[in-house]
Amino acid sequence: MSTMPAAAQGAASERLILGFGDSLMAGYGLKGSESFPAQLEARLRAEGRAVRVHNAGVSGDTTAGGRARLPWVLNSLKKKPDLAILELGANDMLRGLPPAQTRANLDAMLTEFKKRGIPVILAGMFGGPNLGVRYVDEFNAIYPALAKKHGAVHYPFFLKGVAFNQPLLLPDGLHPNRQGVGVMVANILPTVRRSLDALPAQRTAASAGATGAAPALRRD
Repeated sequence: MSTMPAAAQGAASERLILGFGDSLMAGYGLKGSESFPAQLEARLRAEGRAVRVHNAGVSGDTTAGGRARLPWVLNSLKKKPDLAILELGANDMLRGLPPAQTRANLDAMLTEFKKRGIPVILAGMFGGPNLGVRYVDEFNAIYPALAKKHGAVHYPFFLKGVAFNQPLLLPDGLHPNRQGVGVMVANILPTVRRSLDALPAQRTAASAGATGAAPALRRD
C-alpha cells in the first residue's frame, strides 16, 4: 500500500507537457491564464485528461537562445516531461538570420530531447515572403526535414488560422490575442491528443506499491 499523500500521487500520475518556445508560447501581452500552455491545459483537463502544461516560453527568444537554455530548463523541472512542444524560429526569420543557423539550433534541441527520451511535437513556422524566394524555401524546409530526422511529430504552422487574421491578433498585428490563442489550441489539439495517446502507460506509485516494487524516481 502506498504511503504517498493523495495530492502527491495525483501530481505523479499527471502527464507533463513542456511548452518550449518564444513569445507565441509565453503569452506576450496576455494574462497567464490566456497563454497557449494555460489554454491547452484547460482544454485537455476539460476532456478528463490528467495533464499539466508547463510554460517555458521566453518572449524574443531565438533558436540560439532556446538552445542555450534548454538543458537548464529540463534540469530544473521536478518531473521529466512526457511530451514537449518545441516552437522556435519565428524570431530568427523576422531578423533574417541564416536558415542554416536556425536548422543547426533546432537540430541540437531535438537531439537533446531525444537523448532524454522526451517525444516532441515540432511546431513549424513559415518564412515571410518579403525575405525572398530562396530564403523562404530554405527556411520552410527546416521543420519537416528535422521532424523526419528525429522522429518528431511535425505540426506545420503554429499560427494556423491566426496569422494575418486581425480580429485574432493584438494591435501589433503579430501576436495572437486570447481568442487567437484559442484558435491555435483548437487546431493543434488533435495532434496533441494523438501524441499523448501514443505514450506508454504510466506506472503510478499506487500500482508499484501493490506489487511490492518501489516506484521509479525520475527527474526532468
